[in-house]
Amino acid sequence: MGEREVPATSHFQMPAEWEPHQACLMAWPSREDFWLGHFGAAKQDYADTANAIARFEPVIMATNPGQAQEVRDRCDSGVEAFEVPINDSWTRDSGPIVVKDEYGRRKGVDFAFNSWGERHKPYDKDAAMSAHVLEHLGIDRLGSEMVLEGGSLTVDGEGTLITTEQCLLNPNRNPDMTREQIEAELRDKLGVKEIIWLRWGHAEDMETDGHVDGVCTYVRPGVVIAQTCTDPENPNFDLMAANMEVLRSAKDAAGRSLEVIELPQFPYVDYEGDELTVSYANFYIANGGVIVPFAGHPFDEEAKSLLEGAFPDHEVVGVPGRVLSFGGGGPHCVTQQIPLEGESR
Repeated sequence: MGEREVPATSHFQMPAEWEPHQACLMAWPSREDFWLGHFGAAKQDYADTANAIARFEPVIMATNPGQAQEVRDRCDSGVEAFEVPINDSWTRDSGPIVVKDEYGRRKGVDFAFNSWGERHKPYDKDAAMSAHVLEHLGIDRLGSEMVLEGGSLTVDGEGTLITTEQCLLNPNRNPDMTREQIEAELRDKLGVKEIIWLRWGHAEDMETDGHVDGVCTYVRPGVVIAQTCTDPENPNFDLMAANMEVLRSAKDAAGRSLEVIELPQFPYVDYEGDELTVSYANFYIANGGVIVPFAGHPFDEEAKSLLEGAFPDHEVVGVPGRVLSFGGGGPHCVTQQIPLEGESR
């Protein structure tokens, strides 16, 4: 697709997740062997998550050709089945990141995707998915050769981006790029000015090499929710303390110190013999709703109350979180917002 002509002064920037969405992009589970006998349960939890989001905004569910009817059978009418070849079902990382300029026009940044450092093969269809989605939506594509997953960053919509060194500096992503070159590409493609580098994701994150969306998320400009840990014996204790030290001393693009809402709840649950952690920080902000994973643990209500305080104008809705955690993620990992065209930032 050709690029639209825009004024020379136009500046494209990634909007914050709470800004208005046209839709939410998801993908139907398709790699049966990945789920180790829990494929049917994964489909049901994806459907439950999609239906919860569809109460607030349309959902576009990418699915392999021939599987659209299964999506329609399991999901509500607010979920559109879009047939496109895919390998996996984590659109936060394989989908496009849509940026907007000051006139409300959009482009879709298509970063390179290598399946979290070549972890799951093949991934060629997922690497090509962004281009198909952008064509379907009529949004111009802006390519990048840098490997980047959407779960590795969170932005305030005003020029600040938070990420982790553990992920973006991992040699299994961009071994030939320096930290300065990675920062330059983030500034160029996402329009950010200030980049805050946390040290770590959570210790149990064995799939993504420390995505930030399991430990820290912007909730409004100048304010983040950050995972903390109160048990010195927990492997996350030192990791989360190191992140908090960075957040407490950081300044954003506007020169503000950050207000940090601490999220101390960190449930460990049994899922058919496997001990899992369900990250309440891995929530999705929809138009008027916050979709948060529930663990079936007493901490669920505490986390819900904390999020209700952080998002007083949103309805906080819990969805099943154990199967998604078994797969290595949560509601934020399986979604990618498509910002609405024409709205000013």
